[in-house]
Amino acid sequence: MKRSFFLFLLFSLAISAVLFWAGCSKGPESNTFKIGVITSLTGSNAAFGQAHKNGYTIALQEINARGGLLGKKVELDYYDDQSRPDQAVQGVSKLVDQDHVPIVLGAYSSESTRAIVPVVTQKQIPLIIPTAVADNVMESNSPWIFRICAGSGSFAAATLDFLKNNGDPKKLAIVYENTNFGQANNKSMTAAASAAGLDLVDTEAYQASSPDYKSLLQRVKGKNPEVIYFASYLLDASTLMRQSEQLNLNPKYYTSAGTGFAAAEFPTADKGAGKYAEYTFSVSQWLPSAKWKGSAEFDQKYFALAGSHPAYHGMEAYAVLIAAAAAIDIAKSDQPTAIRDAIKQLNLAETPFGPVKFDARGQNLHPVLVTQVQGGQYKVVWPLDAAESKPIVPAPEWSKRK
Repeated sequence: MKRSFFLFLLFSLAISAVLFWAGCSKGPESNTFKIGVITSLTGSNAAFGQAHKNGYTIALQEINARGGLLGKKVELDYYDDQSRPDQAVQGVSKLVDQDHVPIVLGAYSSESTRAIVPVVTQKQIPLIIPTAVADNVMESNSPWIFRICAGSGSFAAATLDFLKNNGDPKKLAIVYENTNFGQANNKSMTAAASAAGLDLVDTEAYQASSPDYKSLLQRVKGKNPEVIYFASYLLDASTLMRQSEQLNLNPKYYTSAGTGFAAAEFPTADKGAGKYAEYTFSVSQWLPSAKWKGSAEFDQKYFALAGSHPAYHGMEAYAVLIAAAAAIDIAKSDQPTAIRDAIKQLNLAETPFGPVKFDARGQNLHPVLVTQVQGGQYKVVWPLDAAESKPIVPAPEWSKRK
């Protein structure tokens, strides 16, 4: 009897200890609603990842000031993909399998985002994409994938619409980074230009982060295009424009698929192309001067946080977190399937990023603006109903610039 009682006592103590530690481990989590975020906080895309983080921080502050979600304070669970697709895939496993987040936001680049699409689909976790514009990130038609930004096809269409109505040039060259982002934009512009009757006189792919693009740019110069369309990240965009000046490459239009040419740092001398950014055109998804309610207020909050004015990358991060929070409020649940179904129902008529509503493919039909750097500032020049400045065309030749 004594031995049986002793064994029973040990068993009871063991069960009590398990329950105690389980209760302790659940305690903090029960008061917090975690949302997973994958972005590039280090590596070649760190400037964009930091813009993401700034946008997420502003949205998080607003959400928690309103009481959080499901009665809990919201916490963002960041995973740094180091600007590498393989790390982004590891991020999904960590956030979903270990941290048990019910939704993931990210990544930054098209390369990393395309890599995680099949993984989140297999794990049946909703993913809202803030900035990856390559249209092939949506080609899986996965019911778990949503994208708030416009894609590369919309970038090409907006650029050609602008050109058609502002000089109607006929000769085009494309220069693109040889990654998923660049390849997708090259494919979209090639198809759109052909349909529009433009003569594609040259197409040049390059490896990212090279110190010297002069040979490539010399080949482009030899084809004498009226328009050059770049698909480049920030470091490359800055180098390409500086070396274009050195080679006296003078197309009438320097245009681009956004990204590096649309980064807040691009017109600055210390982090971008500085004066060499002048007169470049870029597609953009948002500017502080955008006419959507709340744009100016977001700009003020971003400047207070970061000491600089935002480009659209920070706003897109802000918008996906606002959209995710709205879906969780609709779902009244922390379960991935319920949240996924609520995202499909979203119809936010008014946000600082414009209306948010996802179509059957999971794509938000977001309008695209065309901007030009004028006096070191981005100015919306197209479409006419959104323009704040007239475009300067053709771009002055390098030798005639001050």
